Amino acid sequence: MGITMGGAAAVLCLLLVFFSGLAPIHGYGVGSRGGKDLRCRFLDKKIRKLEATKAAFLAQNAVSPSASSPTAPASPCVYHVTSYGADPSGQSDSTDAILKAISDAFQAPNGRYLMPGIPDLGGSQVHLEGGTYKISQPLRLPSSGGGNFMIHGGSLRASDDFPTDRHLIELWPSSSSKLKLDGEDSLSPQEESFSSSYEFITLKDLLLDSNFRGGGISVINSLRTTIDNCYIAHFTTDGILVQGGHETLIKNSFIGQHITSGGDAGEKKFSGVGITLAGNDNVVTDVVIFSAAVGIMVAGQANTLTGVHCYNKATGWGGTGIYVRLPGLSQTRILNCYLDYTGVVAEDPVQLVISGSFFLDDASVLLKSVKGVISGVTVVDNVFSGSDKGVDIVQLDQSKVPFSTVNQVVVDRNSARGMRVRSTVGKGWAQGNGTMMAVDFSDVLLFPDMIKHAQYTLLPDETSSSAFFGHAMRATSGNRVVVETDSAVPAKIYVWVDQNSAFSG
Repeated sequence: MGITMGGAAAVLCLLLVFFSGLAPIHGYGVGSRGGKDLRCRFLDKKIRKLEATKAAFLAQNAVSPSASSPTAPASPCVYHVTSYGADPSGQSDSTDAILKAISDAFQAPNGRYLMPGIPDLGGSQVHLEGGTYKISQPLRLPSSGGGNFMIHGGSLRASDDFPTDRHLIELWPSSSSKLKLDGEDSLSPQEESFSSSYEFITLKDLLLDSNFRGGGISVINSLRTTIDNCYIAHFTTDGILVQGGHETLIKNSFIGQHITSGGDAGEKKFSGVGITLAGNDNVVTDVVIFSAAVGIMVAGQANTLTGVHCYNKATGWGGTGIYVRLPGLSQTRILNCYLDYTGVVAEDPVQLVISGSFFLDDASVLLKSVKGVISGVTVVDNVFSGSDKGVDIVQLDQSKVPFSTVNQVVVDRNSARGMRVRSTVGKGWAQGNGTMMAVDFSDVLLFPDMIKHAQYTLLPDETSSSAFFGHAMRATSGNRVVVETDSAVPAKIYVWVDQNSAFSG
């Protein structure tokens, strides 16, 4: 009967085990005083050769599974930048090495797509391996596009010759141009057509040092991008720029032009913007912006800011914590944020919500008129803490043009200490003994000389001899409500006013 290859392998293995087991017996027999005898040395040499053959056979057998054995799953595609020659000490330039790693990661087509035209890269990663890398050019993702990709785990620092108008990491399709913010011109990202090259890109666990030569990250016309646990410093333009696209999530990050924890002697000179949102449907949550001229610039629609702490340049030095700059179509929600010495500015706000937030040391909300439109604005349930300087918690800037269209604006239920409360609704009372009684709301109401709805109740004093008398509201000018009676009577009036119409529309 013939012997199969598997059987021969088993027999050979048994023989090898048998002979190797004899090694201790024959390898160290009794010899002369000078050492082993010739026979022992001969056997020892043969046994070592058999042991080497056994090891080679077992290794070959281990890496050659039978046809019935399951194939091991493929490992994820992780591209380690040091394998491409990147210097993790930050001494030499690593730009080309990291760009090559990114390029290779984008050459992993598997025939699947996310959005049409965006290849699914299968979760490929560029791993910075905890190193610090100097770069002289932006790490711009390939314009061919891709998705399901991550860069993570290290530090990037701009060299002294890094371009001053670029960002360390750029998601920038070749068909897109960067947005510019010039003077008082408003950003209009909604006019751009959306055509993304990137989807589901993650930038995580990164320290980005722009070396005062540009910005940190730019995300242009991209879809579902996540920036998580990043520390971005020493920028001169934007820490993060989001332009166009949809649904960028920025979370758990620290952003500051200068590395400080407040009370910086150079605060007057802080410049740049921590985050610019010139796109729609983005979320910033649990982010600290500790130095910049503007903490967050919002120039897109339907953005949400939650849990943001801004203590960038103080209002007293000309800084702004959150600037809502899309006149006529804000659609922004600012919820549970902390405005620390720096406030909120909104131009012609339409559908703006500011709620549950804390304003410290005279930080306030400034509503700025551009074309005189303000509608659908809610500023409620906030806490304001000031320095007893008489600063209003909500202010109006009507230096260009007065607000002429005021609709569905609610400023109410805010608490203040050391600041002056302003509201769009008011309750008051007055007592008189004549034919005229007035309640003045000018110290409470937000808009000057604007009462669109008022109700009053007149209660005569118990000592009044007149059983019946006529009365009417005569005027509401100057935010002052005047009630007149047809005869002198001791009475009290209780008045409720609203600066919005009784009916929306």
